[in-house]
Amino acid sequence: MRELNRSKQIQGYYFITDAQLSRAGNARDVKQAVAAGVKVVQYRSKEGSTAALYTEALALKKICRQTLFLVNDRLDIALAVDADGVHVGQDDLPLLVTRSVLGPHKVIGVTVHSVLEARQAAIMGADYLGVSPIFATRTKRDAGRAVGIELLRQIKSVVDVPVVAIGGINLDNAPDVVRAGADSLCAISAVVSRADVKGEIVRFQRLFR
Repeated sequence: MRELNRSKQIQGYYFITDAQLSRAGNARDVKQAVAAGVKVVQYRSKEGSTAALYTEALALKKICRQTLFLVNDRLDIALAVDADGVHVGQDDLPLLVTRSVLGPHKVIGVTVHSVLEARQAAIMGADYLGVSPIFATRTKRDAGRAVGIELLRQIKSVVDVPVVAIGGINLDNAPDVVRAGADSLCAISAVVSRADVKGEIVRFQRLFR
């Protein structure tokens, strides 16, 4: 079982799967992401049966032997494949309940949309926070209104856990996100919808050097 190294694992480009946007499919995308040196892969899928999600998650986890493998929302799938942890939103199971099920050594990330939510999640033991959406996005239909760069700065000033920026990020605005203090960022459509997934990720990774 891998322990979370906050300073090293939640850093740089944070990869999230999206089969709807992908040109080549989740498996190839994850292989490209791992080859690009990402430290975190999150499996996110809203489609398919539980059996299908389990099968795909198990296959993707095998690709991520040296990479933190998390499952979005689905605690049952995370447990079934022995993922390294989960990422949950404000409408999912409460953090304390999720922790009681997963145990102390698994990674739990929480999506937050305000300083208050960020404080609460950090106090309750979130290993990292996903601040979303930074900019307007169509990738996630229920993402809500853009929270902006300033909220990212505010959250970074009040929590001591890594912060991942997500939502509407591309290579043009990513430098502003990094300057605002993001430890990590994700730009789903700017990566998985392109022909060279690895190459696009590398371009984002360079912003953190």
